[in-house]
Amino acid sequence: MNNYTGFGRIFFTLVVAMCLRILPWPNAVAAINPDWVLLALIYWTLAIPERVGIFYAWTFGLLVDVLTGRLLGQYALAYSLVIYLCLMLHKRLRQFPLPQQGMFIFFCLLLSQFLLFLIKNLQQPGEFPATFWLPVFTGTLCWPLVFTFLRFVRRSRIFK
Repeated sequence: MNNYTGFGRIFFTLVVAMCLRILPWPNAVAAINPDWVLLALIYWTLAIPERVGIFYAWTFGLLVDVLTGRLLGQYALAYSLVIYLCLMLHKRLRQFPLPQQGMFIFFCLLLSQFLLFLIKNLQQPGEFPATFWLPVFTGTLCWPLVFTFLRFVRRSRIFK
């Protein structure tokens, strides 16, 4: 099997993830909408770390900042730190079954959300509702689906 994954596949999946991020969901769904872009970046970093790394994380983090209207650089910083952690541990993480990977994904999403929390608190101090942390749990629950779908895309012959 050819392990080469072209730029088209990676770019397509990250664009789809950004679309899922900014879709106008109903309020109940928007509160639990996981960070699809970060999940896709984590997958691609674990699958092909020689092609997807901190540059991708920083670039797509800036795009998410612009698309969501947030402070420029906050998602870029959070994504870059999480992807750096994934790059450092990718050889170990590939060995783990999905439930153990899910524990690592939970930690990564929690780290990202915590960084966003700190940046938002520095920018505008205030209290955040408990629903602020729900995307961490839903992202962890969605990880097996994201992993399976992106593995299918990586192994298929579309978007070379």
